[in-house]
Amino acid sequence: MSAARPFGVVVADEVRRELSGRARVVALETTLISHGLPHPRNLMLARAVEAAVREAGAVPATIGVVEGRIKVGLDDADLVRLAEGAKGGGNVVKASTRDLALVAARGLTAGTTVAATIHLAAASGIRVMATGGIGGVHPGGEASLDVSADLDALARTPCAVVCAGPKAILDLPRTLEALETRGVLVAGYGTDRLPGFYVRETPLSVPMLDGIEAAERLLQAQEALGWPAGIVIANPPPGDLALEPDAFGAMLDAALEAAGAEGVQGSGLTPFLLRHLAAASGGRTVRLNEALVLANARLAARLAAYRG
Repeated sequence: MSAARPFGVVVADEVRRELSGRARVVALETTLISHGLPHPRNLMLARAVEAAVREAGAVPATIGVVEGRIKVGLDDADLVRLAEGAKGGGNVVKASTRDLALVAARGLTAGTTVAATIHLAAASGIRVMATGGIGGVHPGGEASLDVSADLDALARTPCAVVCAGPKAILDLPRTLEALETRGVLVAGYGTDRLPGFYVRETPLSVPMLDGIEAAERLLQAQEALGWPAGIVIANPPPGDLALEPDAFGAMLDAALEAAGAEGVQGSGLTPFLLRHLAAASGGRTVRLNEALVLANARLAARLAAYRG
């Protein structure tokens, strides 16, 4: 009987070298690759996001699980493996913090959520992450308790997450309140209104960061205080693709109504809503999703490089 492979986190050589030096590293999640976009768009975006991080002066550390090996810094073959999972039948699962031990023990391949990604990033010494949007409180979550593990992970993980705000299909006021309760600061990059993923501004107020230096000073102050939580840096989506709030609200209401009529709930709700929104917008939400991920990666890389 062969010996079992030991468990642990494998950090790529390039990432390890950078962390031992100036530590200009940006963590990237992989559920967008494995479950967020169709193949081959997901693979093209994964490669483009890594290239954007490099062009902005940092090293990308795309995080995922490949055949039970938890990896901080995937190679191109790993990206291909995760992207193939979106074609169906690829046996690629979604892993949040709860699932990491299970997928490692079973030797599975998985894309990591924001929660799992920041946990692994911070444990490896990475302090900046980029994503599209964070999870939060789903509509009706006060009764169903359908609340993303991202919120609790942010409360206990000292990592700055650059995103376009909470995902647009969420209950944004309750999500912001839940983050406040957990001691997680949400700040707007160049705005004092919370970005709403597909829309540039919502009516919700947040503190404004007027540039990279302000963001860096905020991170330094948080670290000096020893506060264990992360910080959400909400970067408004690109204006040329962002939706008008009223138009998006109407599309979301229609998507939620369709989901209710078909009895869609639980883990199937988010992908259903995203497909409905993509169809209703003529694919604009998909293009916007890709554009804002790239914009967030560039901003996160600038922050990581500035910190270095």
